[in-house]
Amino acid sequence: MTNNQSPITNRQSLKKIGITGQNGFVGSHLYHTLGLFPEEFERIDFQKEFFDDETKLDNFVSQCNVIVHLAAMNRHESEQFIYDTNVALANNLVESLKRTNSKAHVLMSSSTQEERDNLYGKSKKEGRVAIVNWAKENGGKATGLIIPNVFGAFGKPFYNSFIATFCYQLTHGETPTIANDGEVKLIYVQELVYKIIDEIRSEKSQPELFVEPTSTKKVSEVLALLNEYKTKYFDGGEIPVLNSNFEHNLFNTYRSYIDNKTHYPVKFTQHTDPRGAFVEVIRLGIGGQCSFSTTVPGITRGNHYHTRKIERFAVIKGKALIQLRKIGTDEVLDFYLEGTEPAYVDMPIWYTHNIKNIGEEDLYTIFWIDEPFNPEDADTFFEVV
Repeated sequence: MTNNQSPITNRQSLKKIGITGQNGFVGSHLYHTLGLFPEEFERIDFQKEFFDDETKLDNFVSQCNVIVHLAAMNRHESEQFIYDTNVALANNLVESLKRTNSKAHVLMSSSTQEERDNLYGKSKKEGRVAIVNWAKENGGKATGLIIPNVFGAFGKPFYNSFIATFCYQLTHGETPTIANDGEVKLIYVQELVYKIIDEIRSEKSQPELFVEPTSTKKVSEVLALLNEYKTKYFDGGEIPVLNSNFEHNLFNTYRSYIDNKTHYPVKFTQHTDPRGAFVEVIRLGIGGQCSFSTTVPGITRGNHYHTRKIERFAVIKGKALIQLRKIGTDEVLDFYLEGTEPAYVDMPIWYTHNIKNIGEEDLYTIFWIDEPFNPEDADTFFEVV
């Protein structure tokens, strides 16, 4: 996704931000969220190959006045390999900062595992200390973010978190198992992203900044909720009761692992008798706003995306093409719906979407969204599918 600059924006005043690990779990969320503030931030693209080429790495570093160092290895058969890789990444960045005489504000992600007796935690601490020492000695700024367990949409199963693994298994016909039912301190990826952005805006060095978790849950508690989402939502189409921000974020995380290509459109159960037909459009354990629209032939509605809202499009009359595209990707998913076989498509977060009348009569659509529209906090960002 390109960063569309407003013609009145003074590009000289923008914070130029680069993210090592830009295409990773946290990095991609941070990259796309920064894109929501084109009047404040300019994103400098990073590719992992830069670490293998001093010239490219130096060119990247020299363009940035803020660098968020997220590139790291979390899992590998060899702990020593994890340690060597993570320390080398931090040291390569430090050497580039020195070569380019950078005065950037460097924010580095570390982990609450720093104090544990494992090589991963040791590698994160040594990398953080190396960047802090560079800042002290060279007039830069350094913020060391010590982060609890992160979960959220699009995390890599069997790699980023147990929640990613459970969500993937429950949406792909597998049965999760609990190895250790301990309490886990958690933060949702979007909460972490906004914490990082707050620290960027502060322009302050904080060599050791502990990021507070936003929830603490037993593994079994999380799995019980996810099993409920599978039964009620994945299997039955019902929006479950969501009692807290954590549950809302967990539900959106779960939804992100559904294979949209094969899951949608979901056919409604239609009851017919001599009077006509009856279809239940949505069963709710949650509130929200329900709307009805007609769309004349050839017209397209939408072309926007949400970062938190849960939304359903239900076609009840006419012919429609619903399209989805994940932000930052090119693949467009096409779903053809027709009122003679009523069906719905739910909109995943971070997918721009639209609906077009491709028939010869008016299209009738019911829209449901989990929160009433608030112009002060619309969570609606326009981008053509």
